[in-house]
Amino acid sequence: MTTRILIADDEPLIRMNLREILQEQGYLVVGDVSDGQSAFNLTRQLRPDLVILDVKMPLVDGLTAARMIHDERFAPVLLLTAYSSRELVMQAREAGVLGYLTKPVRETDLMPLIEVTTARWKEQMNRYRELHQLRDRIETRKLIERAKGYLMDRQGLSEGEAFRKIQQLAMNSRKTMREVAQAILLTQQLTA
Repeated sequence: MTTRILIADDEPLIRMNLREILQEQGYLVVGDVSDGQSAFNLTRQLRPDLVILDVKMPLVDGLTAARMIHDERFAPVLLLTAYSSRELVMQAREAGVLGYLTKPVRETDLMPLIEVTTARWKEQMNRYRELHQLRDRIETRKLIERAKGYLMDRQGLSEGEAFRKIQQLAMNSRKTMREVAQAILLTQQLTA
């Protein structure tokens, strides 16, 4: 599948040159814009595989746009700039930028950076999903434990019996055990 890229730079000549280089390397440029706000909006709308942002742009600068894109987990960001000060690099890192490219762009630098950046992004997103799933499982387990405790106290059931009751209610109602546990705990609150 072709990597879809969005370009944001306030200089039309740089956007055009970058578009040509990327297309020659087999990438699909899904859009190019001249300011950070448009970059964010188009990223939200198109969900490209990668966003290349200039630092100095009107309306919203590249670092702010990068932070907004990163915070929403829309796409990885490569920062394109003529500046390479340590302070700017640190700000880029804090904004969630995954790659840093200095102008003028050399064709030989672009492809490796794009490929490594998109691979790192996929790894980050997989870890994020795994973390979210683990948190969800832990929360579900906590709810079920609390609901079991309520059933054990209220109905004099053993732990195994309380668990089977929740399980049976879930199957009969075609709900998840989490939903049944939440309903039991809501009942507890209403009767308390």
